[in-house]
Amino acid sequence: MSIISNRSGKAETAFAEVVKNIPSGQVLSYRQVAERAGYPKAARAVGNFLSKNHDPKIPCHRVICSDGRLGSYNRGAEAKYRLLYREGALTGSSKAIKQSVYEGR
Repeated sequence: MSIISNRSGKAETAFAEVVKNIPSGQVLSYRQVAERAGYPKAARAVGNFLSKNHDPKIPCHRVICSDGRLGSYNRGAEAKYRLLYREGALTGSSKAIKQSVYEGR
């Protein structure tokens, strides 16, 4: 049994709270969201939850892959790129993700 299947509502609420608190211009990885929510092995569950999110209060575009790739976004990769660029999370002419991610707890 998956860690999430038994407590998915509780886990999804925890994921949402972590993501809601990522400031504009900052990012966290799916793994970091899972860890901060108290489910350190649930990075895929974070992605699954965010893929279904349509609540504008949960800025799911601020969650990226651990290797710095943007990852998926339910409104399209181009939209995610534009939002992160507008918020200042992309830097330099290469538009790479800023190396420092949100460190708040």
